[in-house]
Amino acid sequence: MAVAELVSYRSFRLREDTPVPPAFGEVQVRVEAVGICGSDLHFFLDGHIGDIPAAYPQVMGHEPAGVITALGEGVSGWSVGDRVALEPPIYCYHCEWCMSGRHNLCESVRFFSSPGEPGFFRDHANVPAANLLALPASLSFDEGSLFEPISIILHSFRFGQPRMGETAAVLGAGPIGLCTIACLRLAGVKRIYSVEPVPERREMAVRLGADASIDPREADPVKAVLRETGGRGVDVTFDCATQDDTVNQALYMTAPGGRAVITGVPQVHRVALDFHHMRRKELGFFSVRRANHTGDAAVRLLEEHPRAFTPMITHTFPLTGVQRAFEMLGAYQDGVTKIVLRP
Repeated sequence: MAVAELVSYRSFRLREDTPVPPAFGEVQVRVEAVGICGSDLHFFLDGHIGDIPAAYPQVMGHEPAGVITALGEGVSGWSVGDRVALEPPIYCYHCEWCMSGRHNLCESVRFFSSPGEPGFFRDHANVPAANLLALPASLSFDEGSLFEPISIILHSFRFGQPRMGETAAVLGAGPIGLCTIACLRLAGVKRIYSVEPVPERREMAVRLGADASIDPREADPVKAVLRETGGRGVDVTFDCATQDDTVNQALYMTAPGGRAVITGVPQVHRVALDFHHMRRKELGFFSVRRANHTGDAAVRLLEEHPRAFTPMITHTFPLTGVQRAFEMLGAYQDGVTKIVLRP
């Protein structure tokens, strides 16, 4: 079994390992595709994501799709050869938050790819059968790997509540921002503003549904959005970048009584927040932690509207190319937006 480990700052190593049979209630999956997430990239570039440091050696990757190759005892409803997408968290199912349905807040959650919990940058993995989602035959494995970021967006929409005919702004046009734009378009939002410094990603934002794409290096994005909206601002803002001062920019470009949703993970430990601006406009302010029971809906959305999302997959690499893939992403080379690894 091939495994790609982040073994030190900005350095991967490939090693061989022997797969073990799946335990009771588990299945073994051959990983056919796994997307590279922004959090993976931060572990590589910065040595941490938010306030969580990397723990070398670390096996990342939490956007997988593959094929079942073995069943553990006690597993029913699945067969060898089934095509599946794999949910990355393992919950305890008995804490207060699990019992209330907010599993993403589980006190004892284990998340594949976080430090100490090997992820899916490997060609085989054993996972609980409860983590499986059926992957429709109409979707490729590359396309199926998008279910995980889309599930995060659908969870963020529970807070942002975008409605048909409203206006929205999305800060950042990486994969999470692009998925947000695509979902806003499908939701019937009337006008979508994208803020993104990388030219190719600005173009991709328009391709996936943004009506205007603003370069924050050329124009103040807050002034631009307020000018376009007659000083009112937009109904809902999603900060998918959380870089520099984008959290406050989200507040400034949101209309009074609107909603500001922070989907990204800031790399600083403390964020300076312009609370009084938020208070005076009585904004709804929401932070997002991963996803919560939105995986099935994400797969269905992909099945129904694949071309709304799949153009963002600009590159694929074999697992042996993982070092090059991360270096390309970190340098924004070759118009890269989303890379999928194929173990």
